[in-house]
Amino acid sequence: MDEAAADAFAERMLDTVLSAMEMMSVYVGDRLGLYRVLGAETPWSVEAFATAAGLHPRYAREWLEQQAVAGVLRVAADGGFVLPAAHADVLADPSSLRFSPPFARLAHAAAARMPELLSAYRDGGGVTWAQFGEDARDAQGDANRPWFERELAGALAGVPEVAAALERDGARIADIGCGHGWSTIALARANPGAEVVGVDIDAASLQAARDHGADVPNLAFALTAGADLPAHGPFDAAFVFEALHDMPDPVGVLAGIRRAMRPDGVVVVMDEAVAEAFAPDGDEIERTMYAYSLFICLPDSMSTPGSVATGTVMRPATLERYAREAGFGGVDVLPIDGFAAFRFYRLR
Repeated sequence: MDEAAADAFAERMLDTVLSAMEMMSVYVGDRLGLYRVLGAETPWSVEAFATAAGLHPRYAREWLEQQAVAGVLRVAADGGFVLPAAHADVLADPSSLRFSPPFARLAHAAAARMPELLSAYRDGGGVTWAQFGEDARDAQGDANRPWFERELAGALAGVPEVAAALERDGARIADIGCGHGWSTIALARANPGAEVVGVDIDAASLQAARDHGADVPNLAFALTAGADLPAHGPFDAAFVFEALHDMPDPVGVLAGIRRAMRPDGVVVVMDEAVAEAFAPDGDEIERTMYAYSLFICLPDSMSTPGSVATGTVMRPATLERYAREAGFGGVDVLPIDGFAAFRFYRLR
């Protein structure tokens, strides 16, 4: 055995455990609103912070000191604890493209269901989206919200064939698997002359979407499966944003979308920007997506009997196969770069 290699790997595992524990401290700060109380560049004494945050002073001190030791907070000359502005952008501003606490919520949602996950690993069952609960729903919505609100309209406007479909007089647009509805709302606000319909099968997510979009007049939501989309058509454009890999029957959903489209309609799928093929030396995106697949996406998909069990790591060739089986002619990658860790495809 290579003793040096064993020591290095043991150190890496300890770093992994430390990162997990520090992630949990971020979850505490997020769910108790502590980062919002801290604000940016404001020094806080333990006592003042505990009062403002509604915490027991002893827990307040331990959390503040832990955050300082972890490099999240700095300590001012007078001993006050300060959240630097750059860190506040990441931890306290839900409109920032860097906003990160939703990822801690996803990890917590998975950890909370670990007994069910272990059982599913043995018997081939799954854990439903409903079982993952509020943390997972909120995390999914809040993680993508700033990208949809700030970047989606411009990204789609830069693709002529997509923009032309969205700009048609009286265009009808569908958003399948809309979740909290931020993508649907962004489409509706960017295209005020269009009718935009968001569909999802999770009632709790859809209610949140209705609440979020209550002030958008050209917007509607429907509790229905993507395979049943023809009942709500026809549509000029249809989108599936980071949802197809979760679906137990993606071919059936895509076939439903195809039947719901006008002959000259445009269908776009946005999904994870994973590599073309598996390789053991995968990059950070590969590592991240496999982690989500193990604990969220694959168990959710496999909770439906007969699921094709795609998982988060949906390779381009897999989407191409699904599209052709659904009756499309193929898949093209759209020239949209730098949109988080996503890739956009147009189905021909």
